[in-house]
Amino acid sequence: MIRSMTGYGESERDSPVGRLRLEVKTVNHRFFNASVKTPARLEKFERDIVAVIKQSILRGHVRAVLTVESVSGGEESSARVDIERAKEVREALEVLRSELKLPGDVDLGMMARFGELFRSPETNHMEVIEADWIRELSAQVAKEVCQMREAEGERLRSDIESSLASINEALNRAEERAPIRLIMERDRLRKAIKELTDDARIDEDRLAREIAYLTEKWDINEEIVRFRSHVELFLEAIEADGSEPVGKRLGFLVQEMHREANTIGSKANDLKISHMAVALKEDVERIREQVENVE
Repeated sequence: MIRSMTGYGESERDSPVGRLRLEVKTVNHRFFNASVKTPARLEKFERDIVAVIKQSILRGHVRAVLTVESVSGGEESSARVDIERAKEVREALEVLRSELKLPGDVDLGMMARFGELFRSPETNHMEVIEADWIRELSAQVAKEVCQMREAEGERLRSDIESSLASINEALNRAEERAPIRLIMERDRLRKAIKELTDDARIDEDRLAREIAYLTEKWDINEEIVRFRSHVELFLEAIEADGSEPVGKRLGFLVQEMHREANTIGSKANDLKISHMAVALKEDVERIREQVENVE
């Protein structure tokens, strides 16, 4: 089983200050990378959100947004100023201005830039929100995201298996074609010698040595064997239980398959095998694009 790195999930629950809602989106990334946005006074829960999500999502960029939908209305929902915090900010700015001998005064315009000084009545009561609630939301969202990533992973797996089957067919055709081109080359050389020498006699030993040299030079058997080995390892990885990420391993195998396809093409010396090598590289490229989104 493989999982895509693209996923989405959301979860909600009621609280004394309003309805808590956690939304999570995941996209491609080489490693686990998290970005969390929370309302004022709830920043302390960011680590809890990341810790819970990371237990289920091992790779990808994760964006989590926690919001609180207030249940109050009217004048009670108007903004308030955190006077104590404002005094602390002003004092800190005065010290900074004095110590660094900076020009200007600490005025209202400067203080207004500190958004955390302004809060709604609900913000004053954010302390009632418990860490367990946030962890519960995070676990529910992570489960939804994983389900979506697994479903998308199954679709990727189907496409990848189709490309691998196409690769095996091309390798079989190349393997069948390889000895035929040597026979054709032998006959071409025999005919060329007769035309150039006007002599019906041909040094069969010398011709055999030339064919043996070409056989070694054009041999693609090793590349086909290695290619098939990479395909088998690839299939084993995508059929595993999914307990560990396989995206990086698949990416390495794709690089190796591309290398073998290039070598087969360079050794082809045959139009049909050259076309098969091109088809191999096209299938490998399709797999590479899909593997970029595999966890």
